[in-house]
Amino acid sequence: MRDYAADLEMIQEARERIAPYAKKTPVHRCATIDALMRPARVDLETPQDSDVRLFFKCETFQKGGAFKFRGAINATLQLSEADREKGVVTHSSGNHAAALALAAKTLDCPAYIVVPKGAPQCKLDAIETYGGRITRCEATVSDRESTCARLQRETGATLIPPYDHPDVIAGQGTIGVEFLEQVPNLDAVVVPVSGGGMISGIALAVKALNPNCLVLAAEPGGVMGNRADCAESKKRNEVQTDMPPPETVADGLRARLGRLTWPVVRDKVDDVLVVSDVDIVRAMKLIYERMKLVVEPSGAAGLAAALSPAFADLNAKRAGWGKAARCQNVGIVLCGGNVDLGVLWKSYGL
Repeated sequence: MRDYAADLEMIQEARERIAPYAKKTPVHRCATIDALMRPARVDLETPQDSDVRLFFKCETFQKGGAFKFRGAINATLQLSEADREKGVVTHSSGNHAAALALAAKTLDCPAYIVVPKGAPQCKLDAIETYGGRITRCEATVSDRESTCARLQRETGATLIPPYDHPDVIAGQGTIGVEFLEQVPNLDAVVVPVSGGGMISGIALAVKALNPNCLVLAAEPGGVMGNRADCAESKKRNEVQTDMPPPETVADGLRARLGRLTWPVVRDKVDDVLVVSDVDIVRAMKLIYERMKLVVEPSGAAGLAAALSPAFADLNAKRAGWGKAARCQNVGIVLCGGNVDLGVLWKSYGL
């Protein structure tokens, strides 16, 4: 019996299963951003010499523009032919919805997608492009789940949730296996966290392959700065189910930890770094200007965390344990690049 919803064996099997469909995404570097890895509370605009090197795992280049395709295609491939004929159903603010619609289109089965109000138009367009059948709902977890359950009853489709599913977790874990093959000497991996599917899969892979590599969660605190349920759950060693989601520009990071993802986060994630919306947008700007990559707010949270005083303090503390304990090679997962630029295009009549 497995201790968690997935393990390294499941993740490696998922990697072989999805290889004909999913991309192996590249790792990029940026010397200018490396120079910003400085002691805490130094002006971000003042580059300094640093021996911290950042390695960016560009899931922005994954099919569908985000890491979600890995878990979606892995879960859909596990269904029987009869179940695929009935289709798949899910609820998502965007990236998982588009990924599942694309996975269903790839495998020639229907996809019923429940999307909460407020989702970016670019993600709605992607779902429709991939043939997903959209049903709108209120932007609450309860309404998402109840609408999804109704569609499931009406169609007989199989529910593939955004994160709290063993095959989804295993699919996302393939990121961790790839990353350590591309950069074997990583000291830490910084992963945006919301429902926890991606960080759970990555943590299970990374800790099995390199137990000394830290797994750090990047979580938005929201405009109020006090709605980081993952950080609070880690602090209390008990999952917090009654905290409202953060009001944040990172629309993909507003879900709560799940029943399957929380035990992995509890046991395998070393720390949670909470970042502000200003930090996230600043990180987006840096990535765009210095790396020429388009990254959505949720995808930039990892860099925001790495540039934060909290990370600098963590590294300073570890330096006291000896130079070898410091995080010098740090992996950042750029998990999605689906930015809604509709306002810009409309301003030019496009």
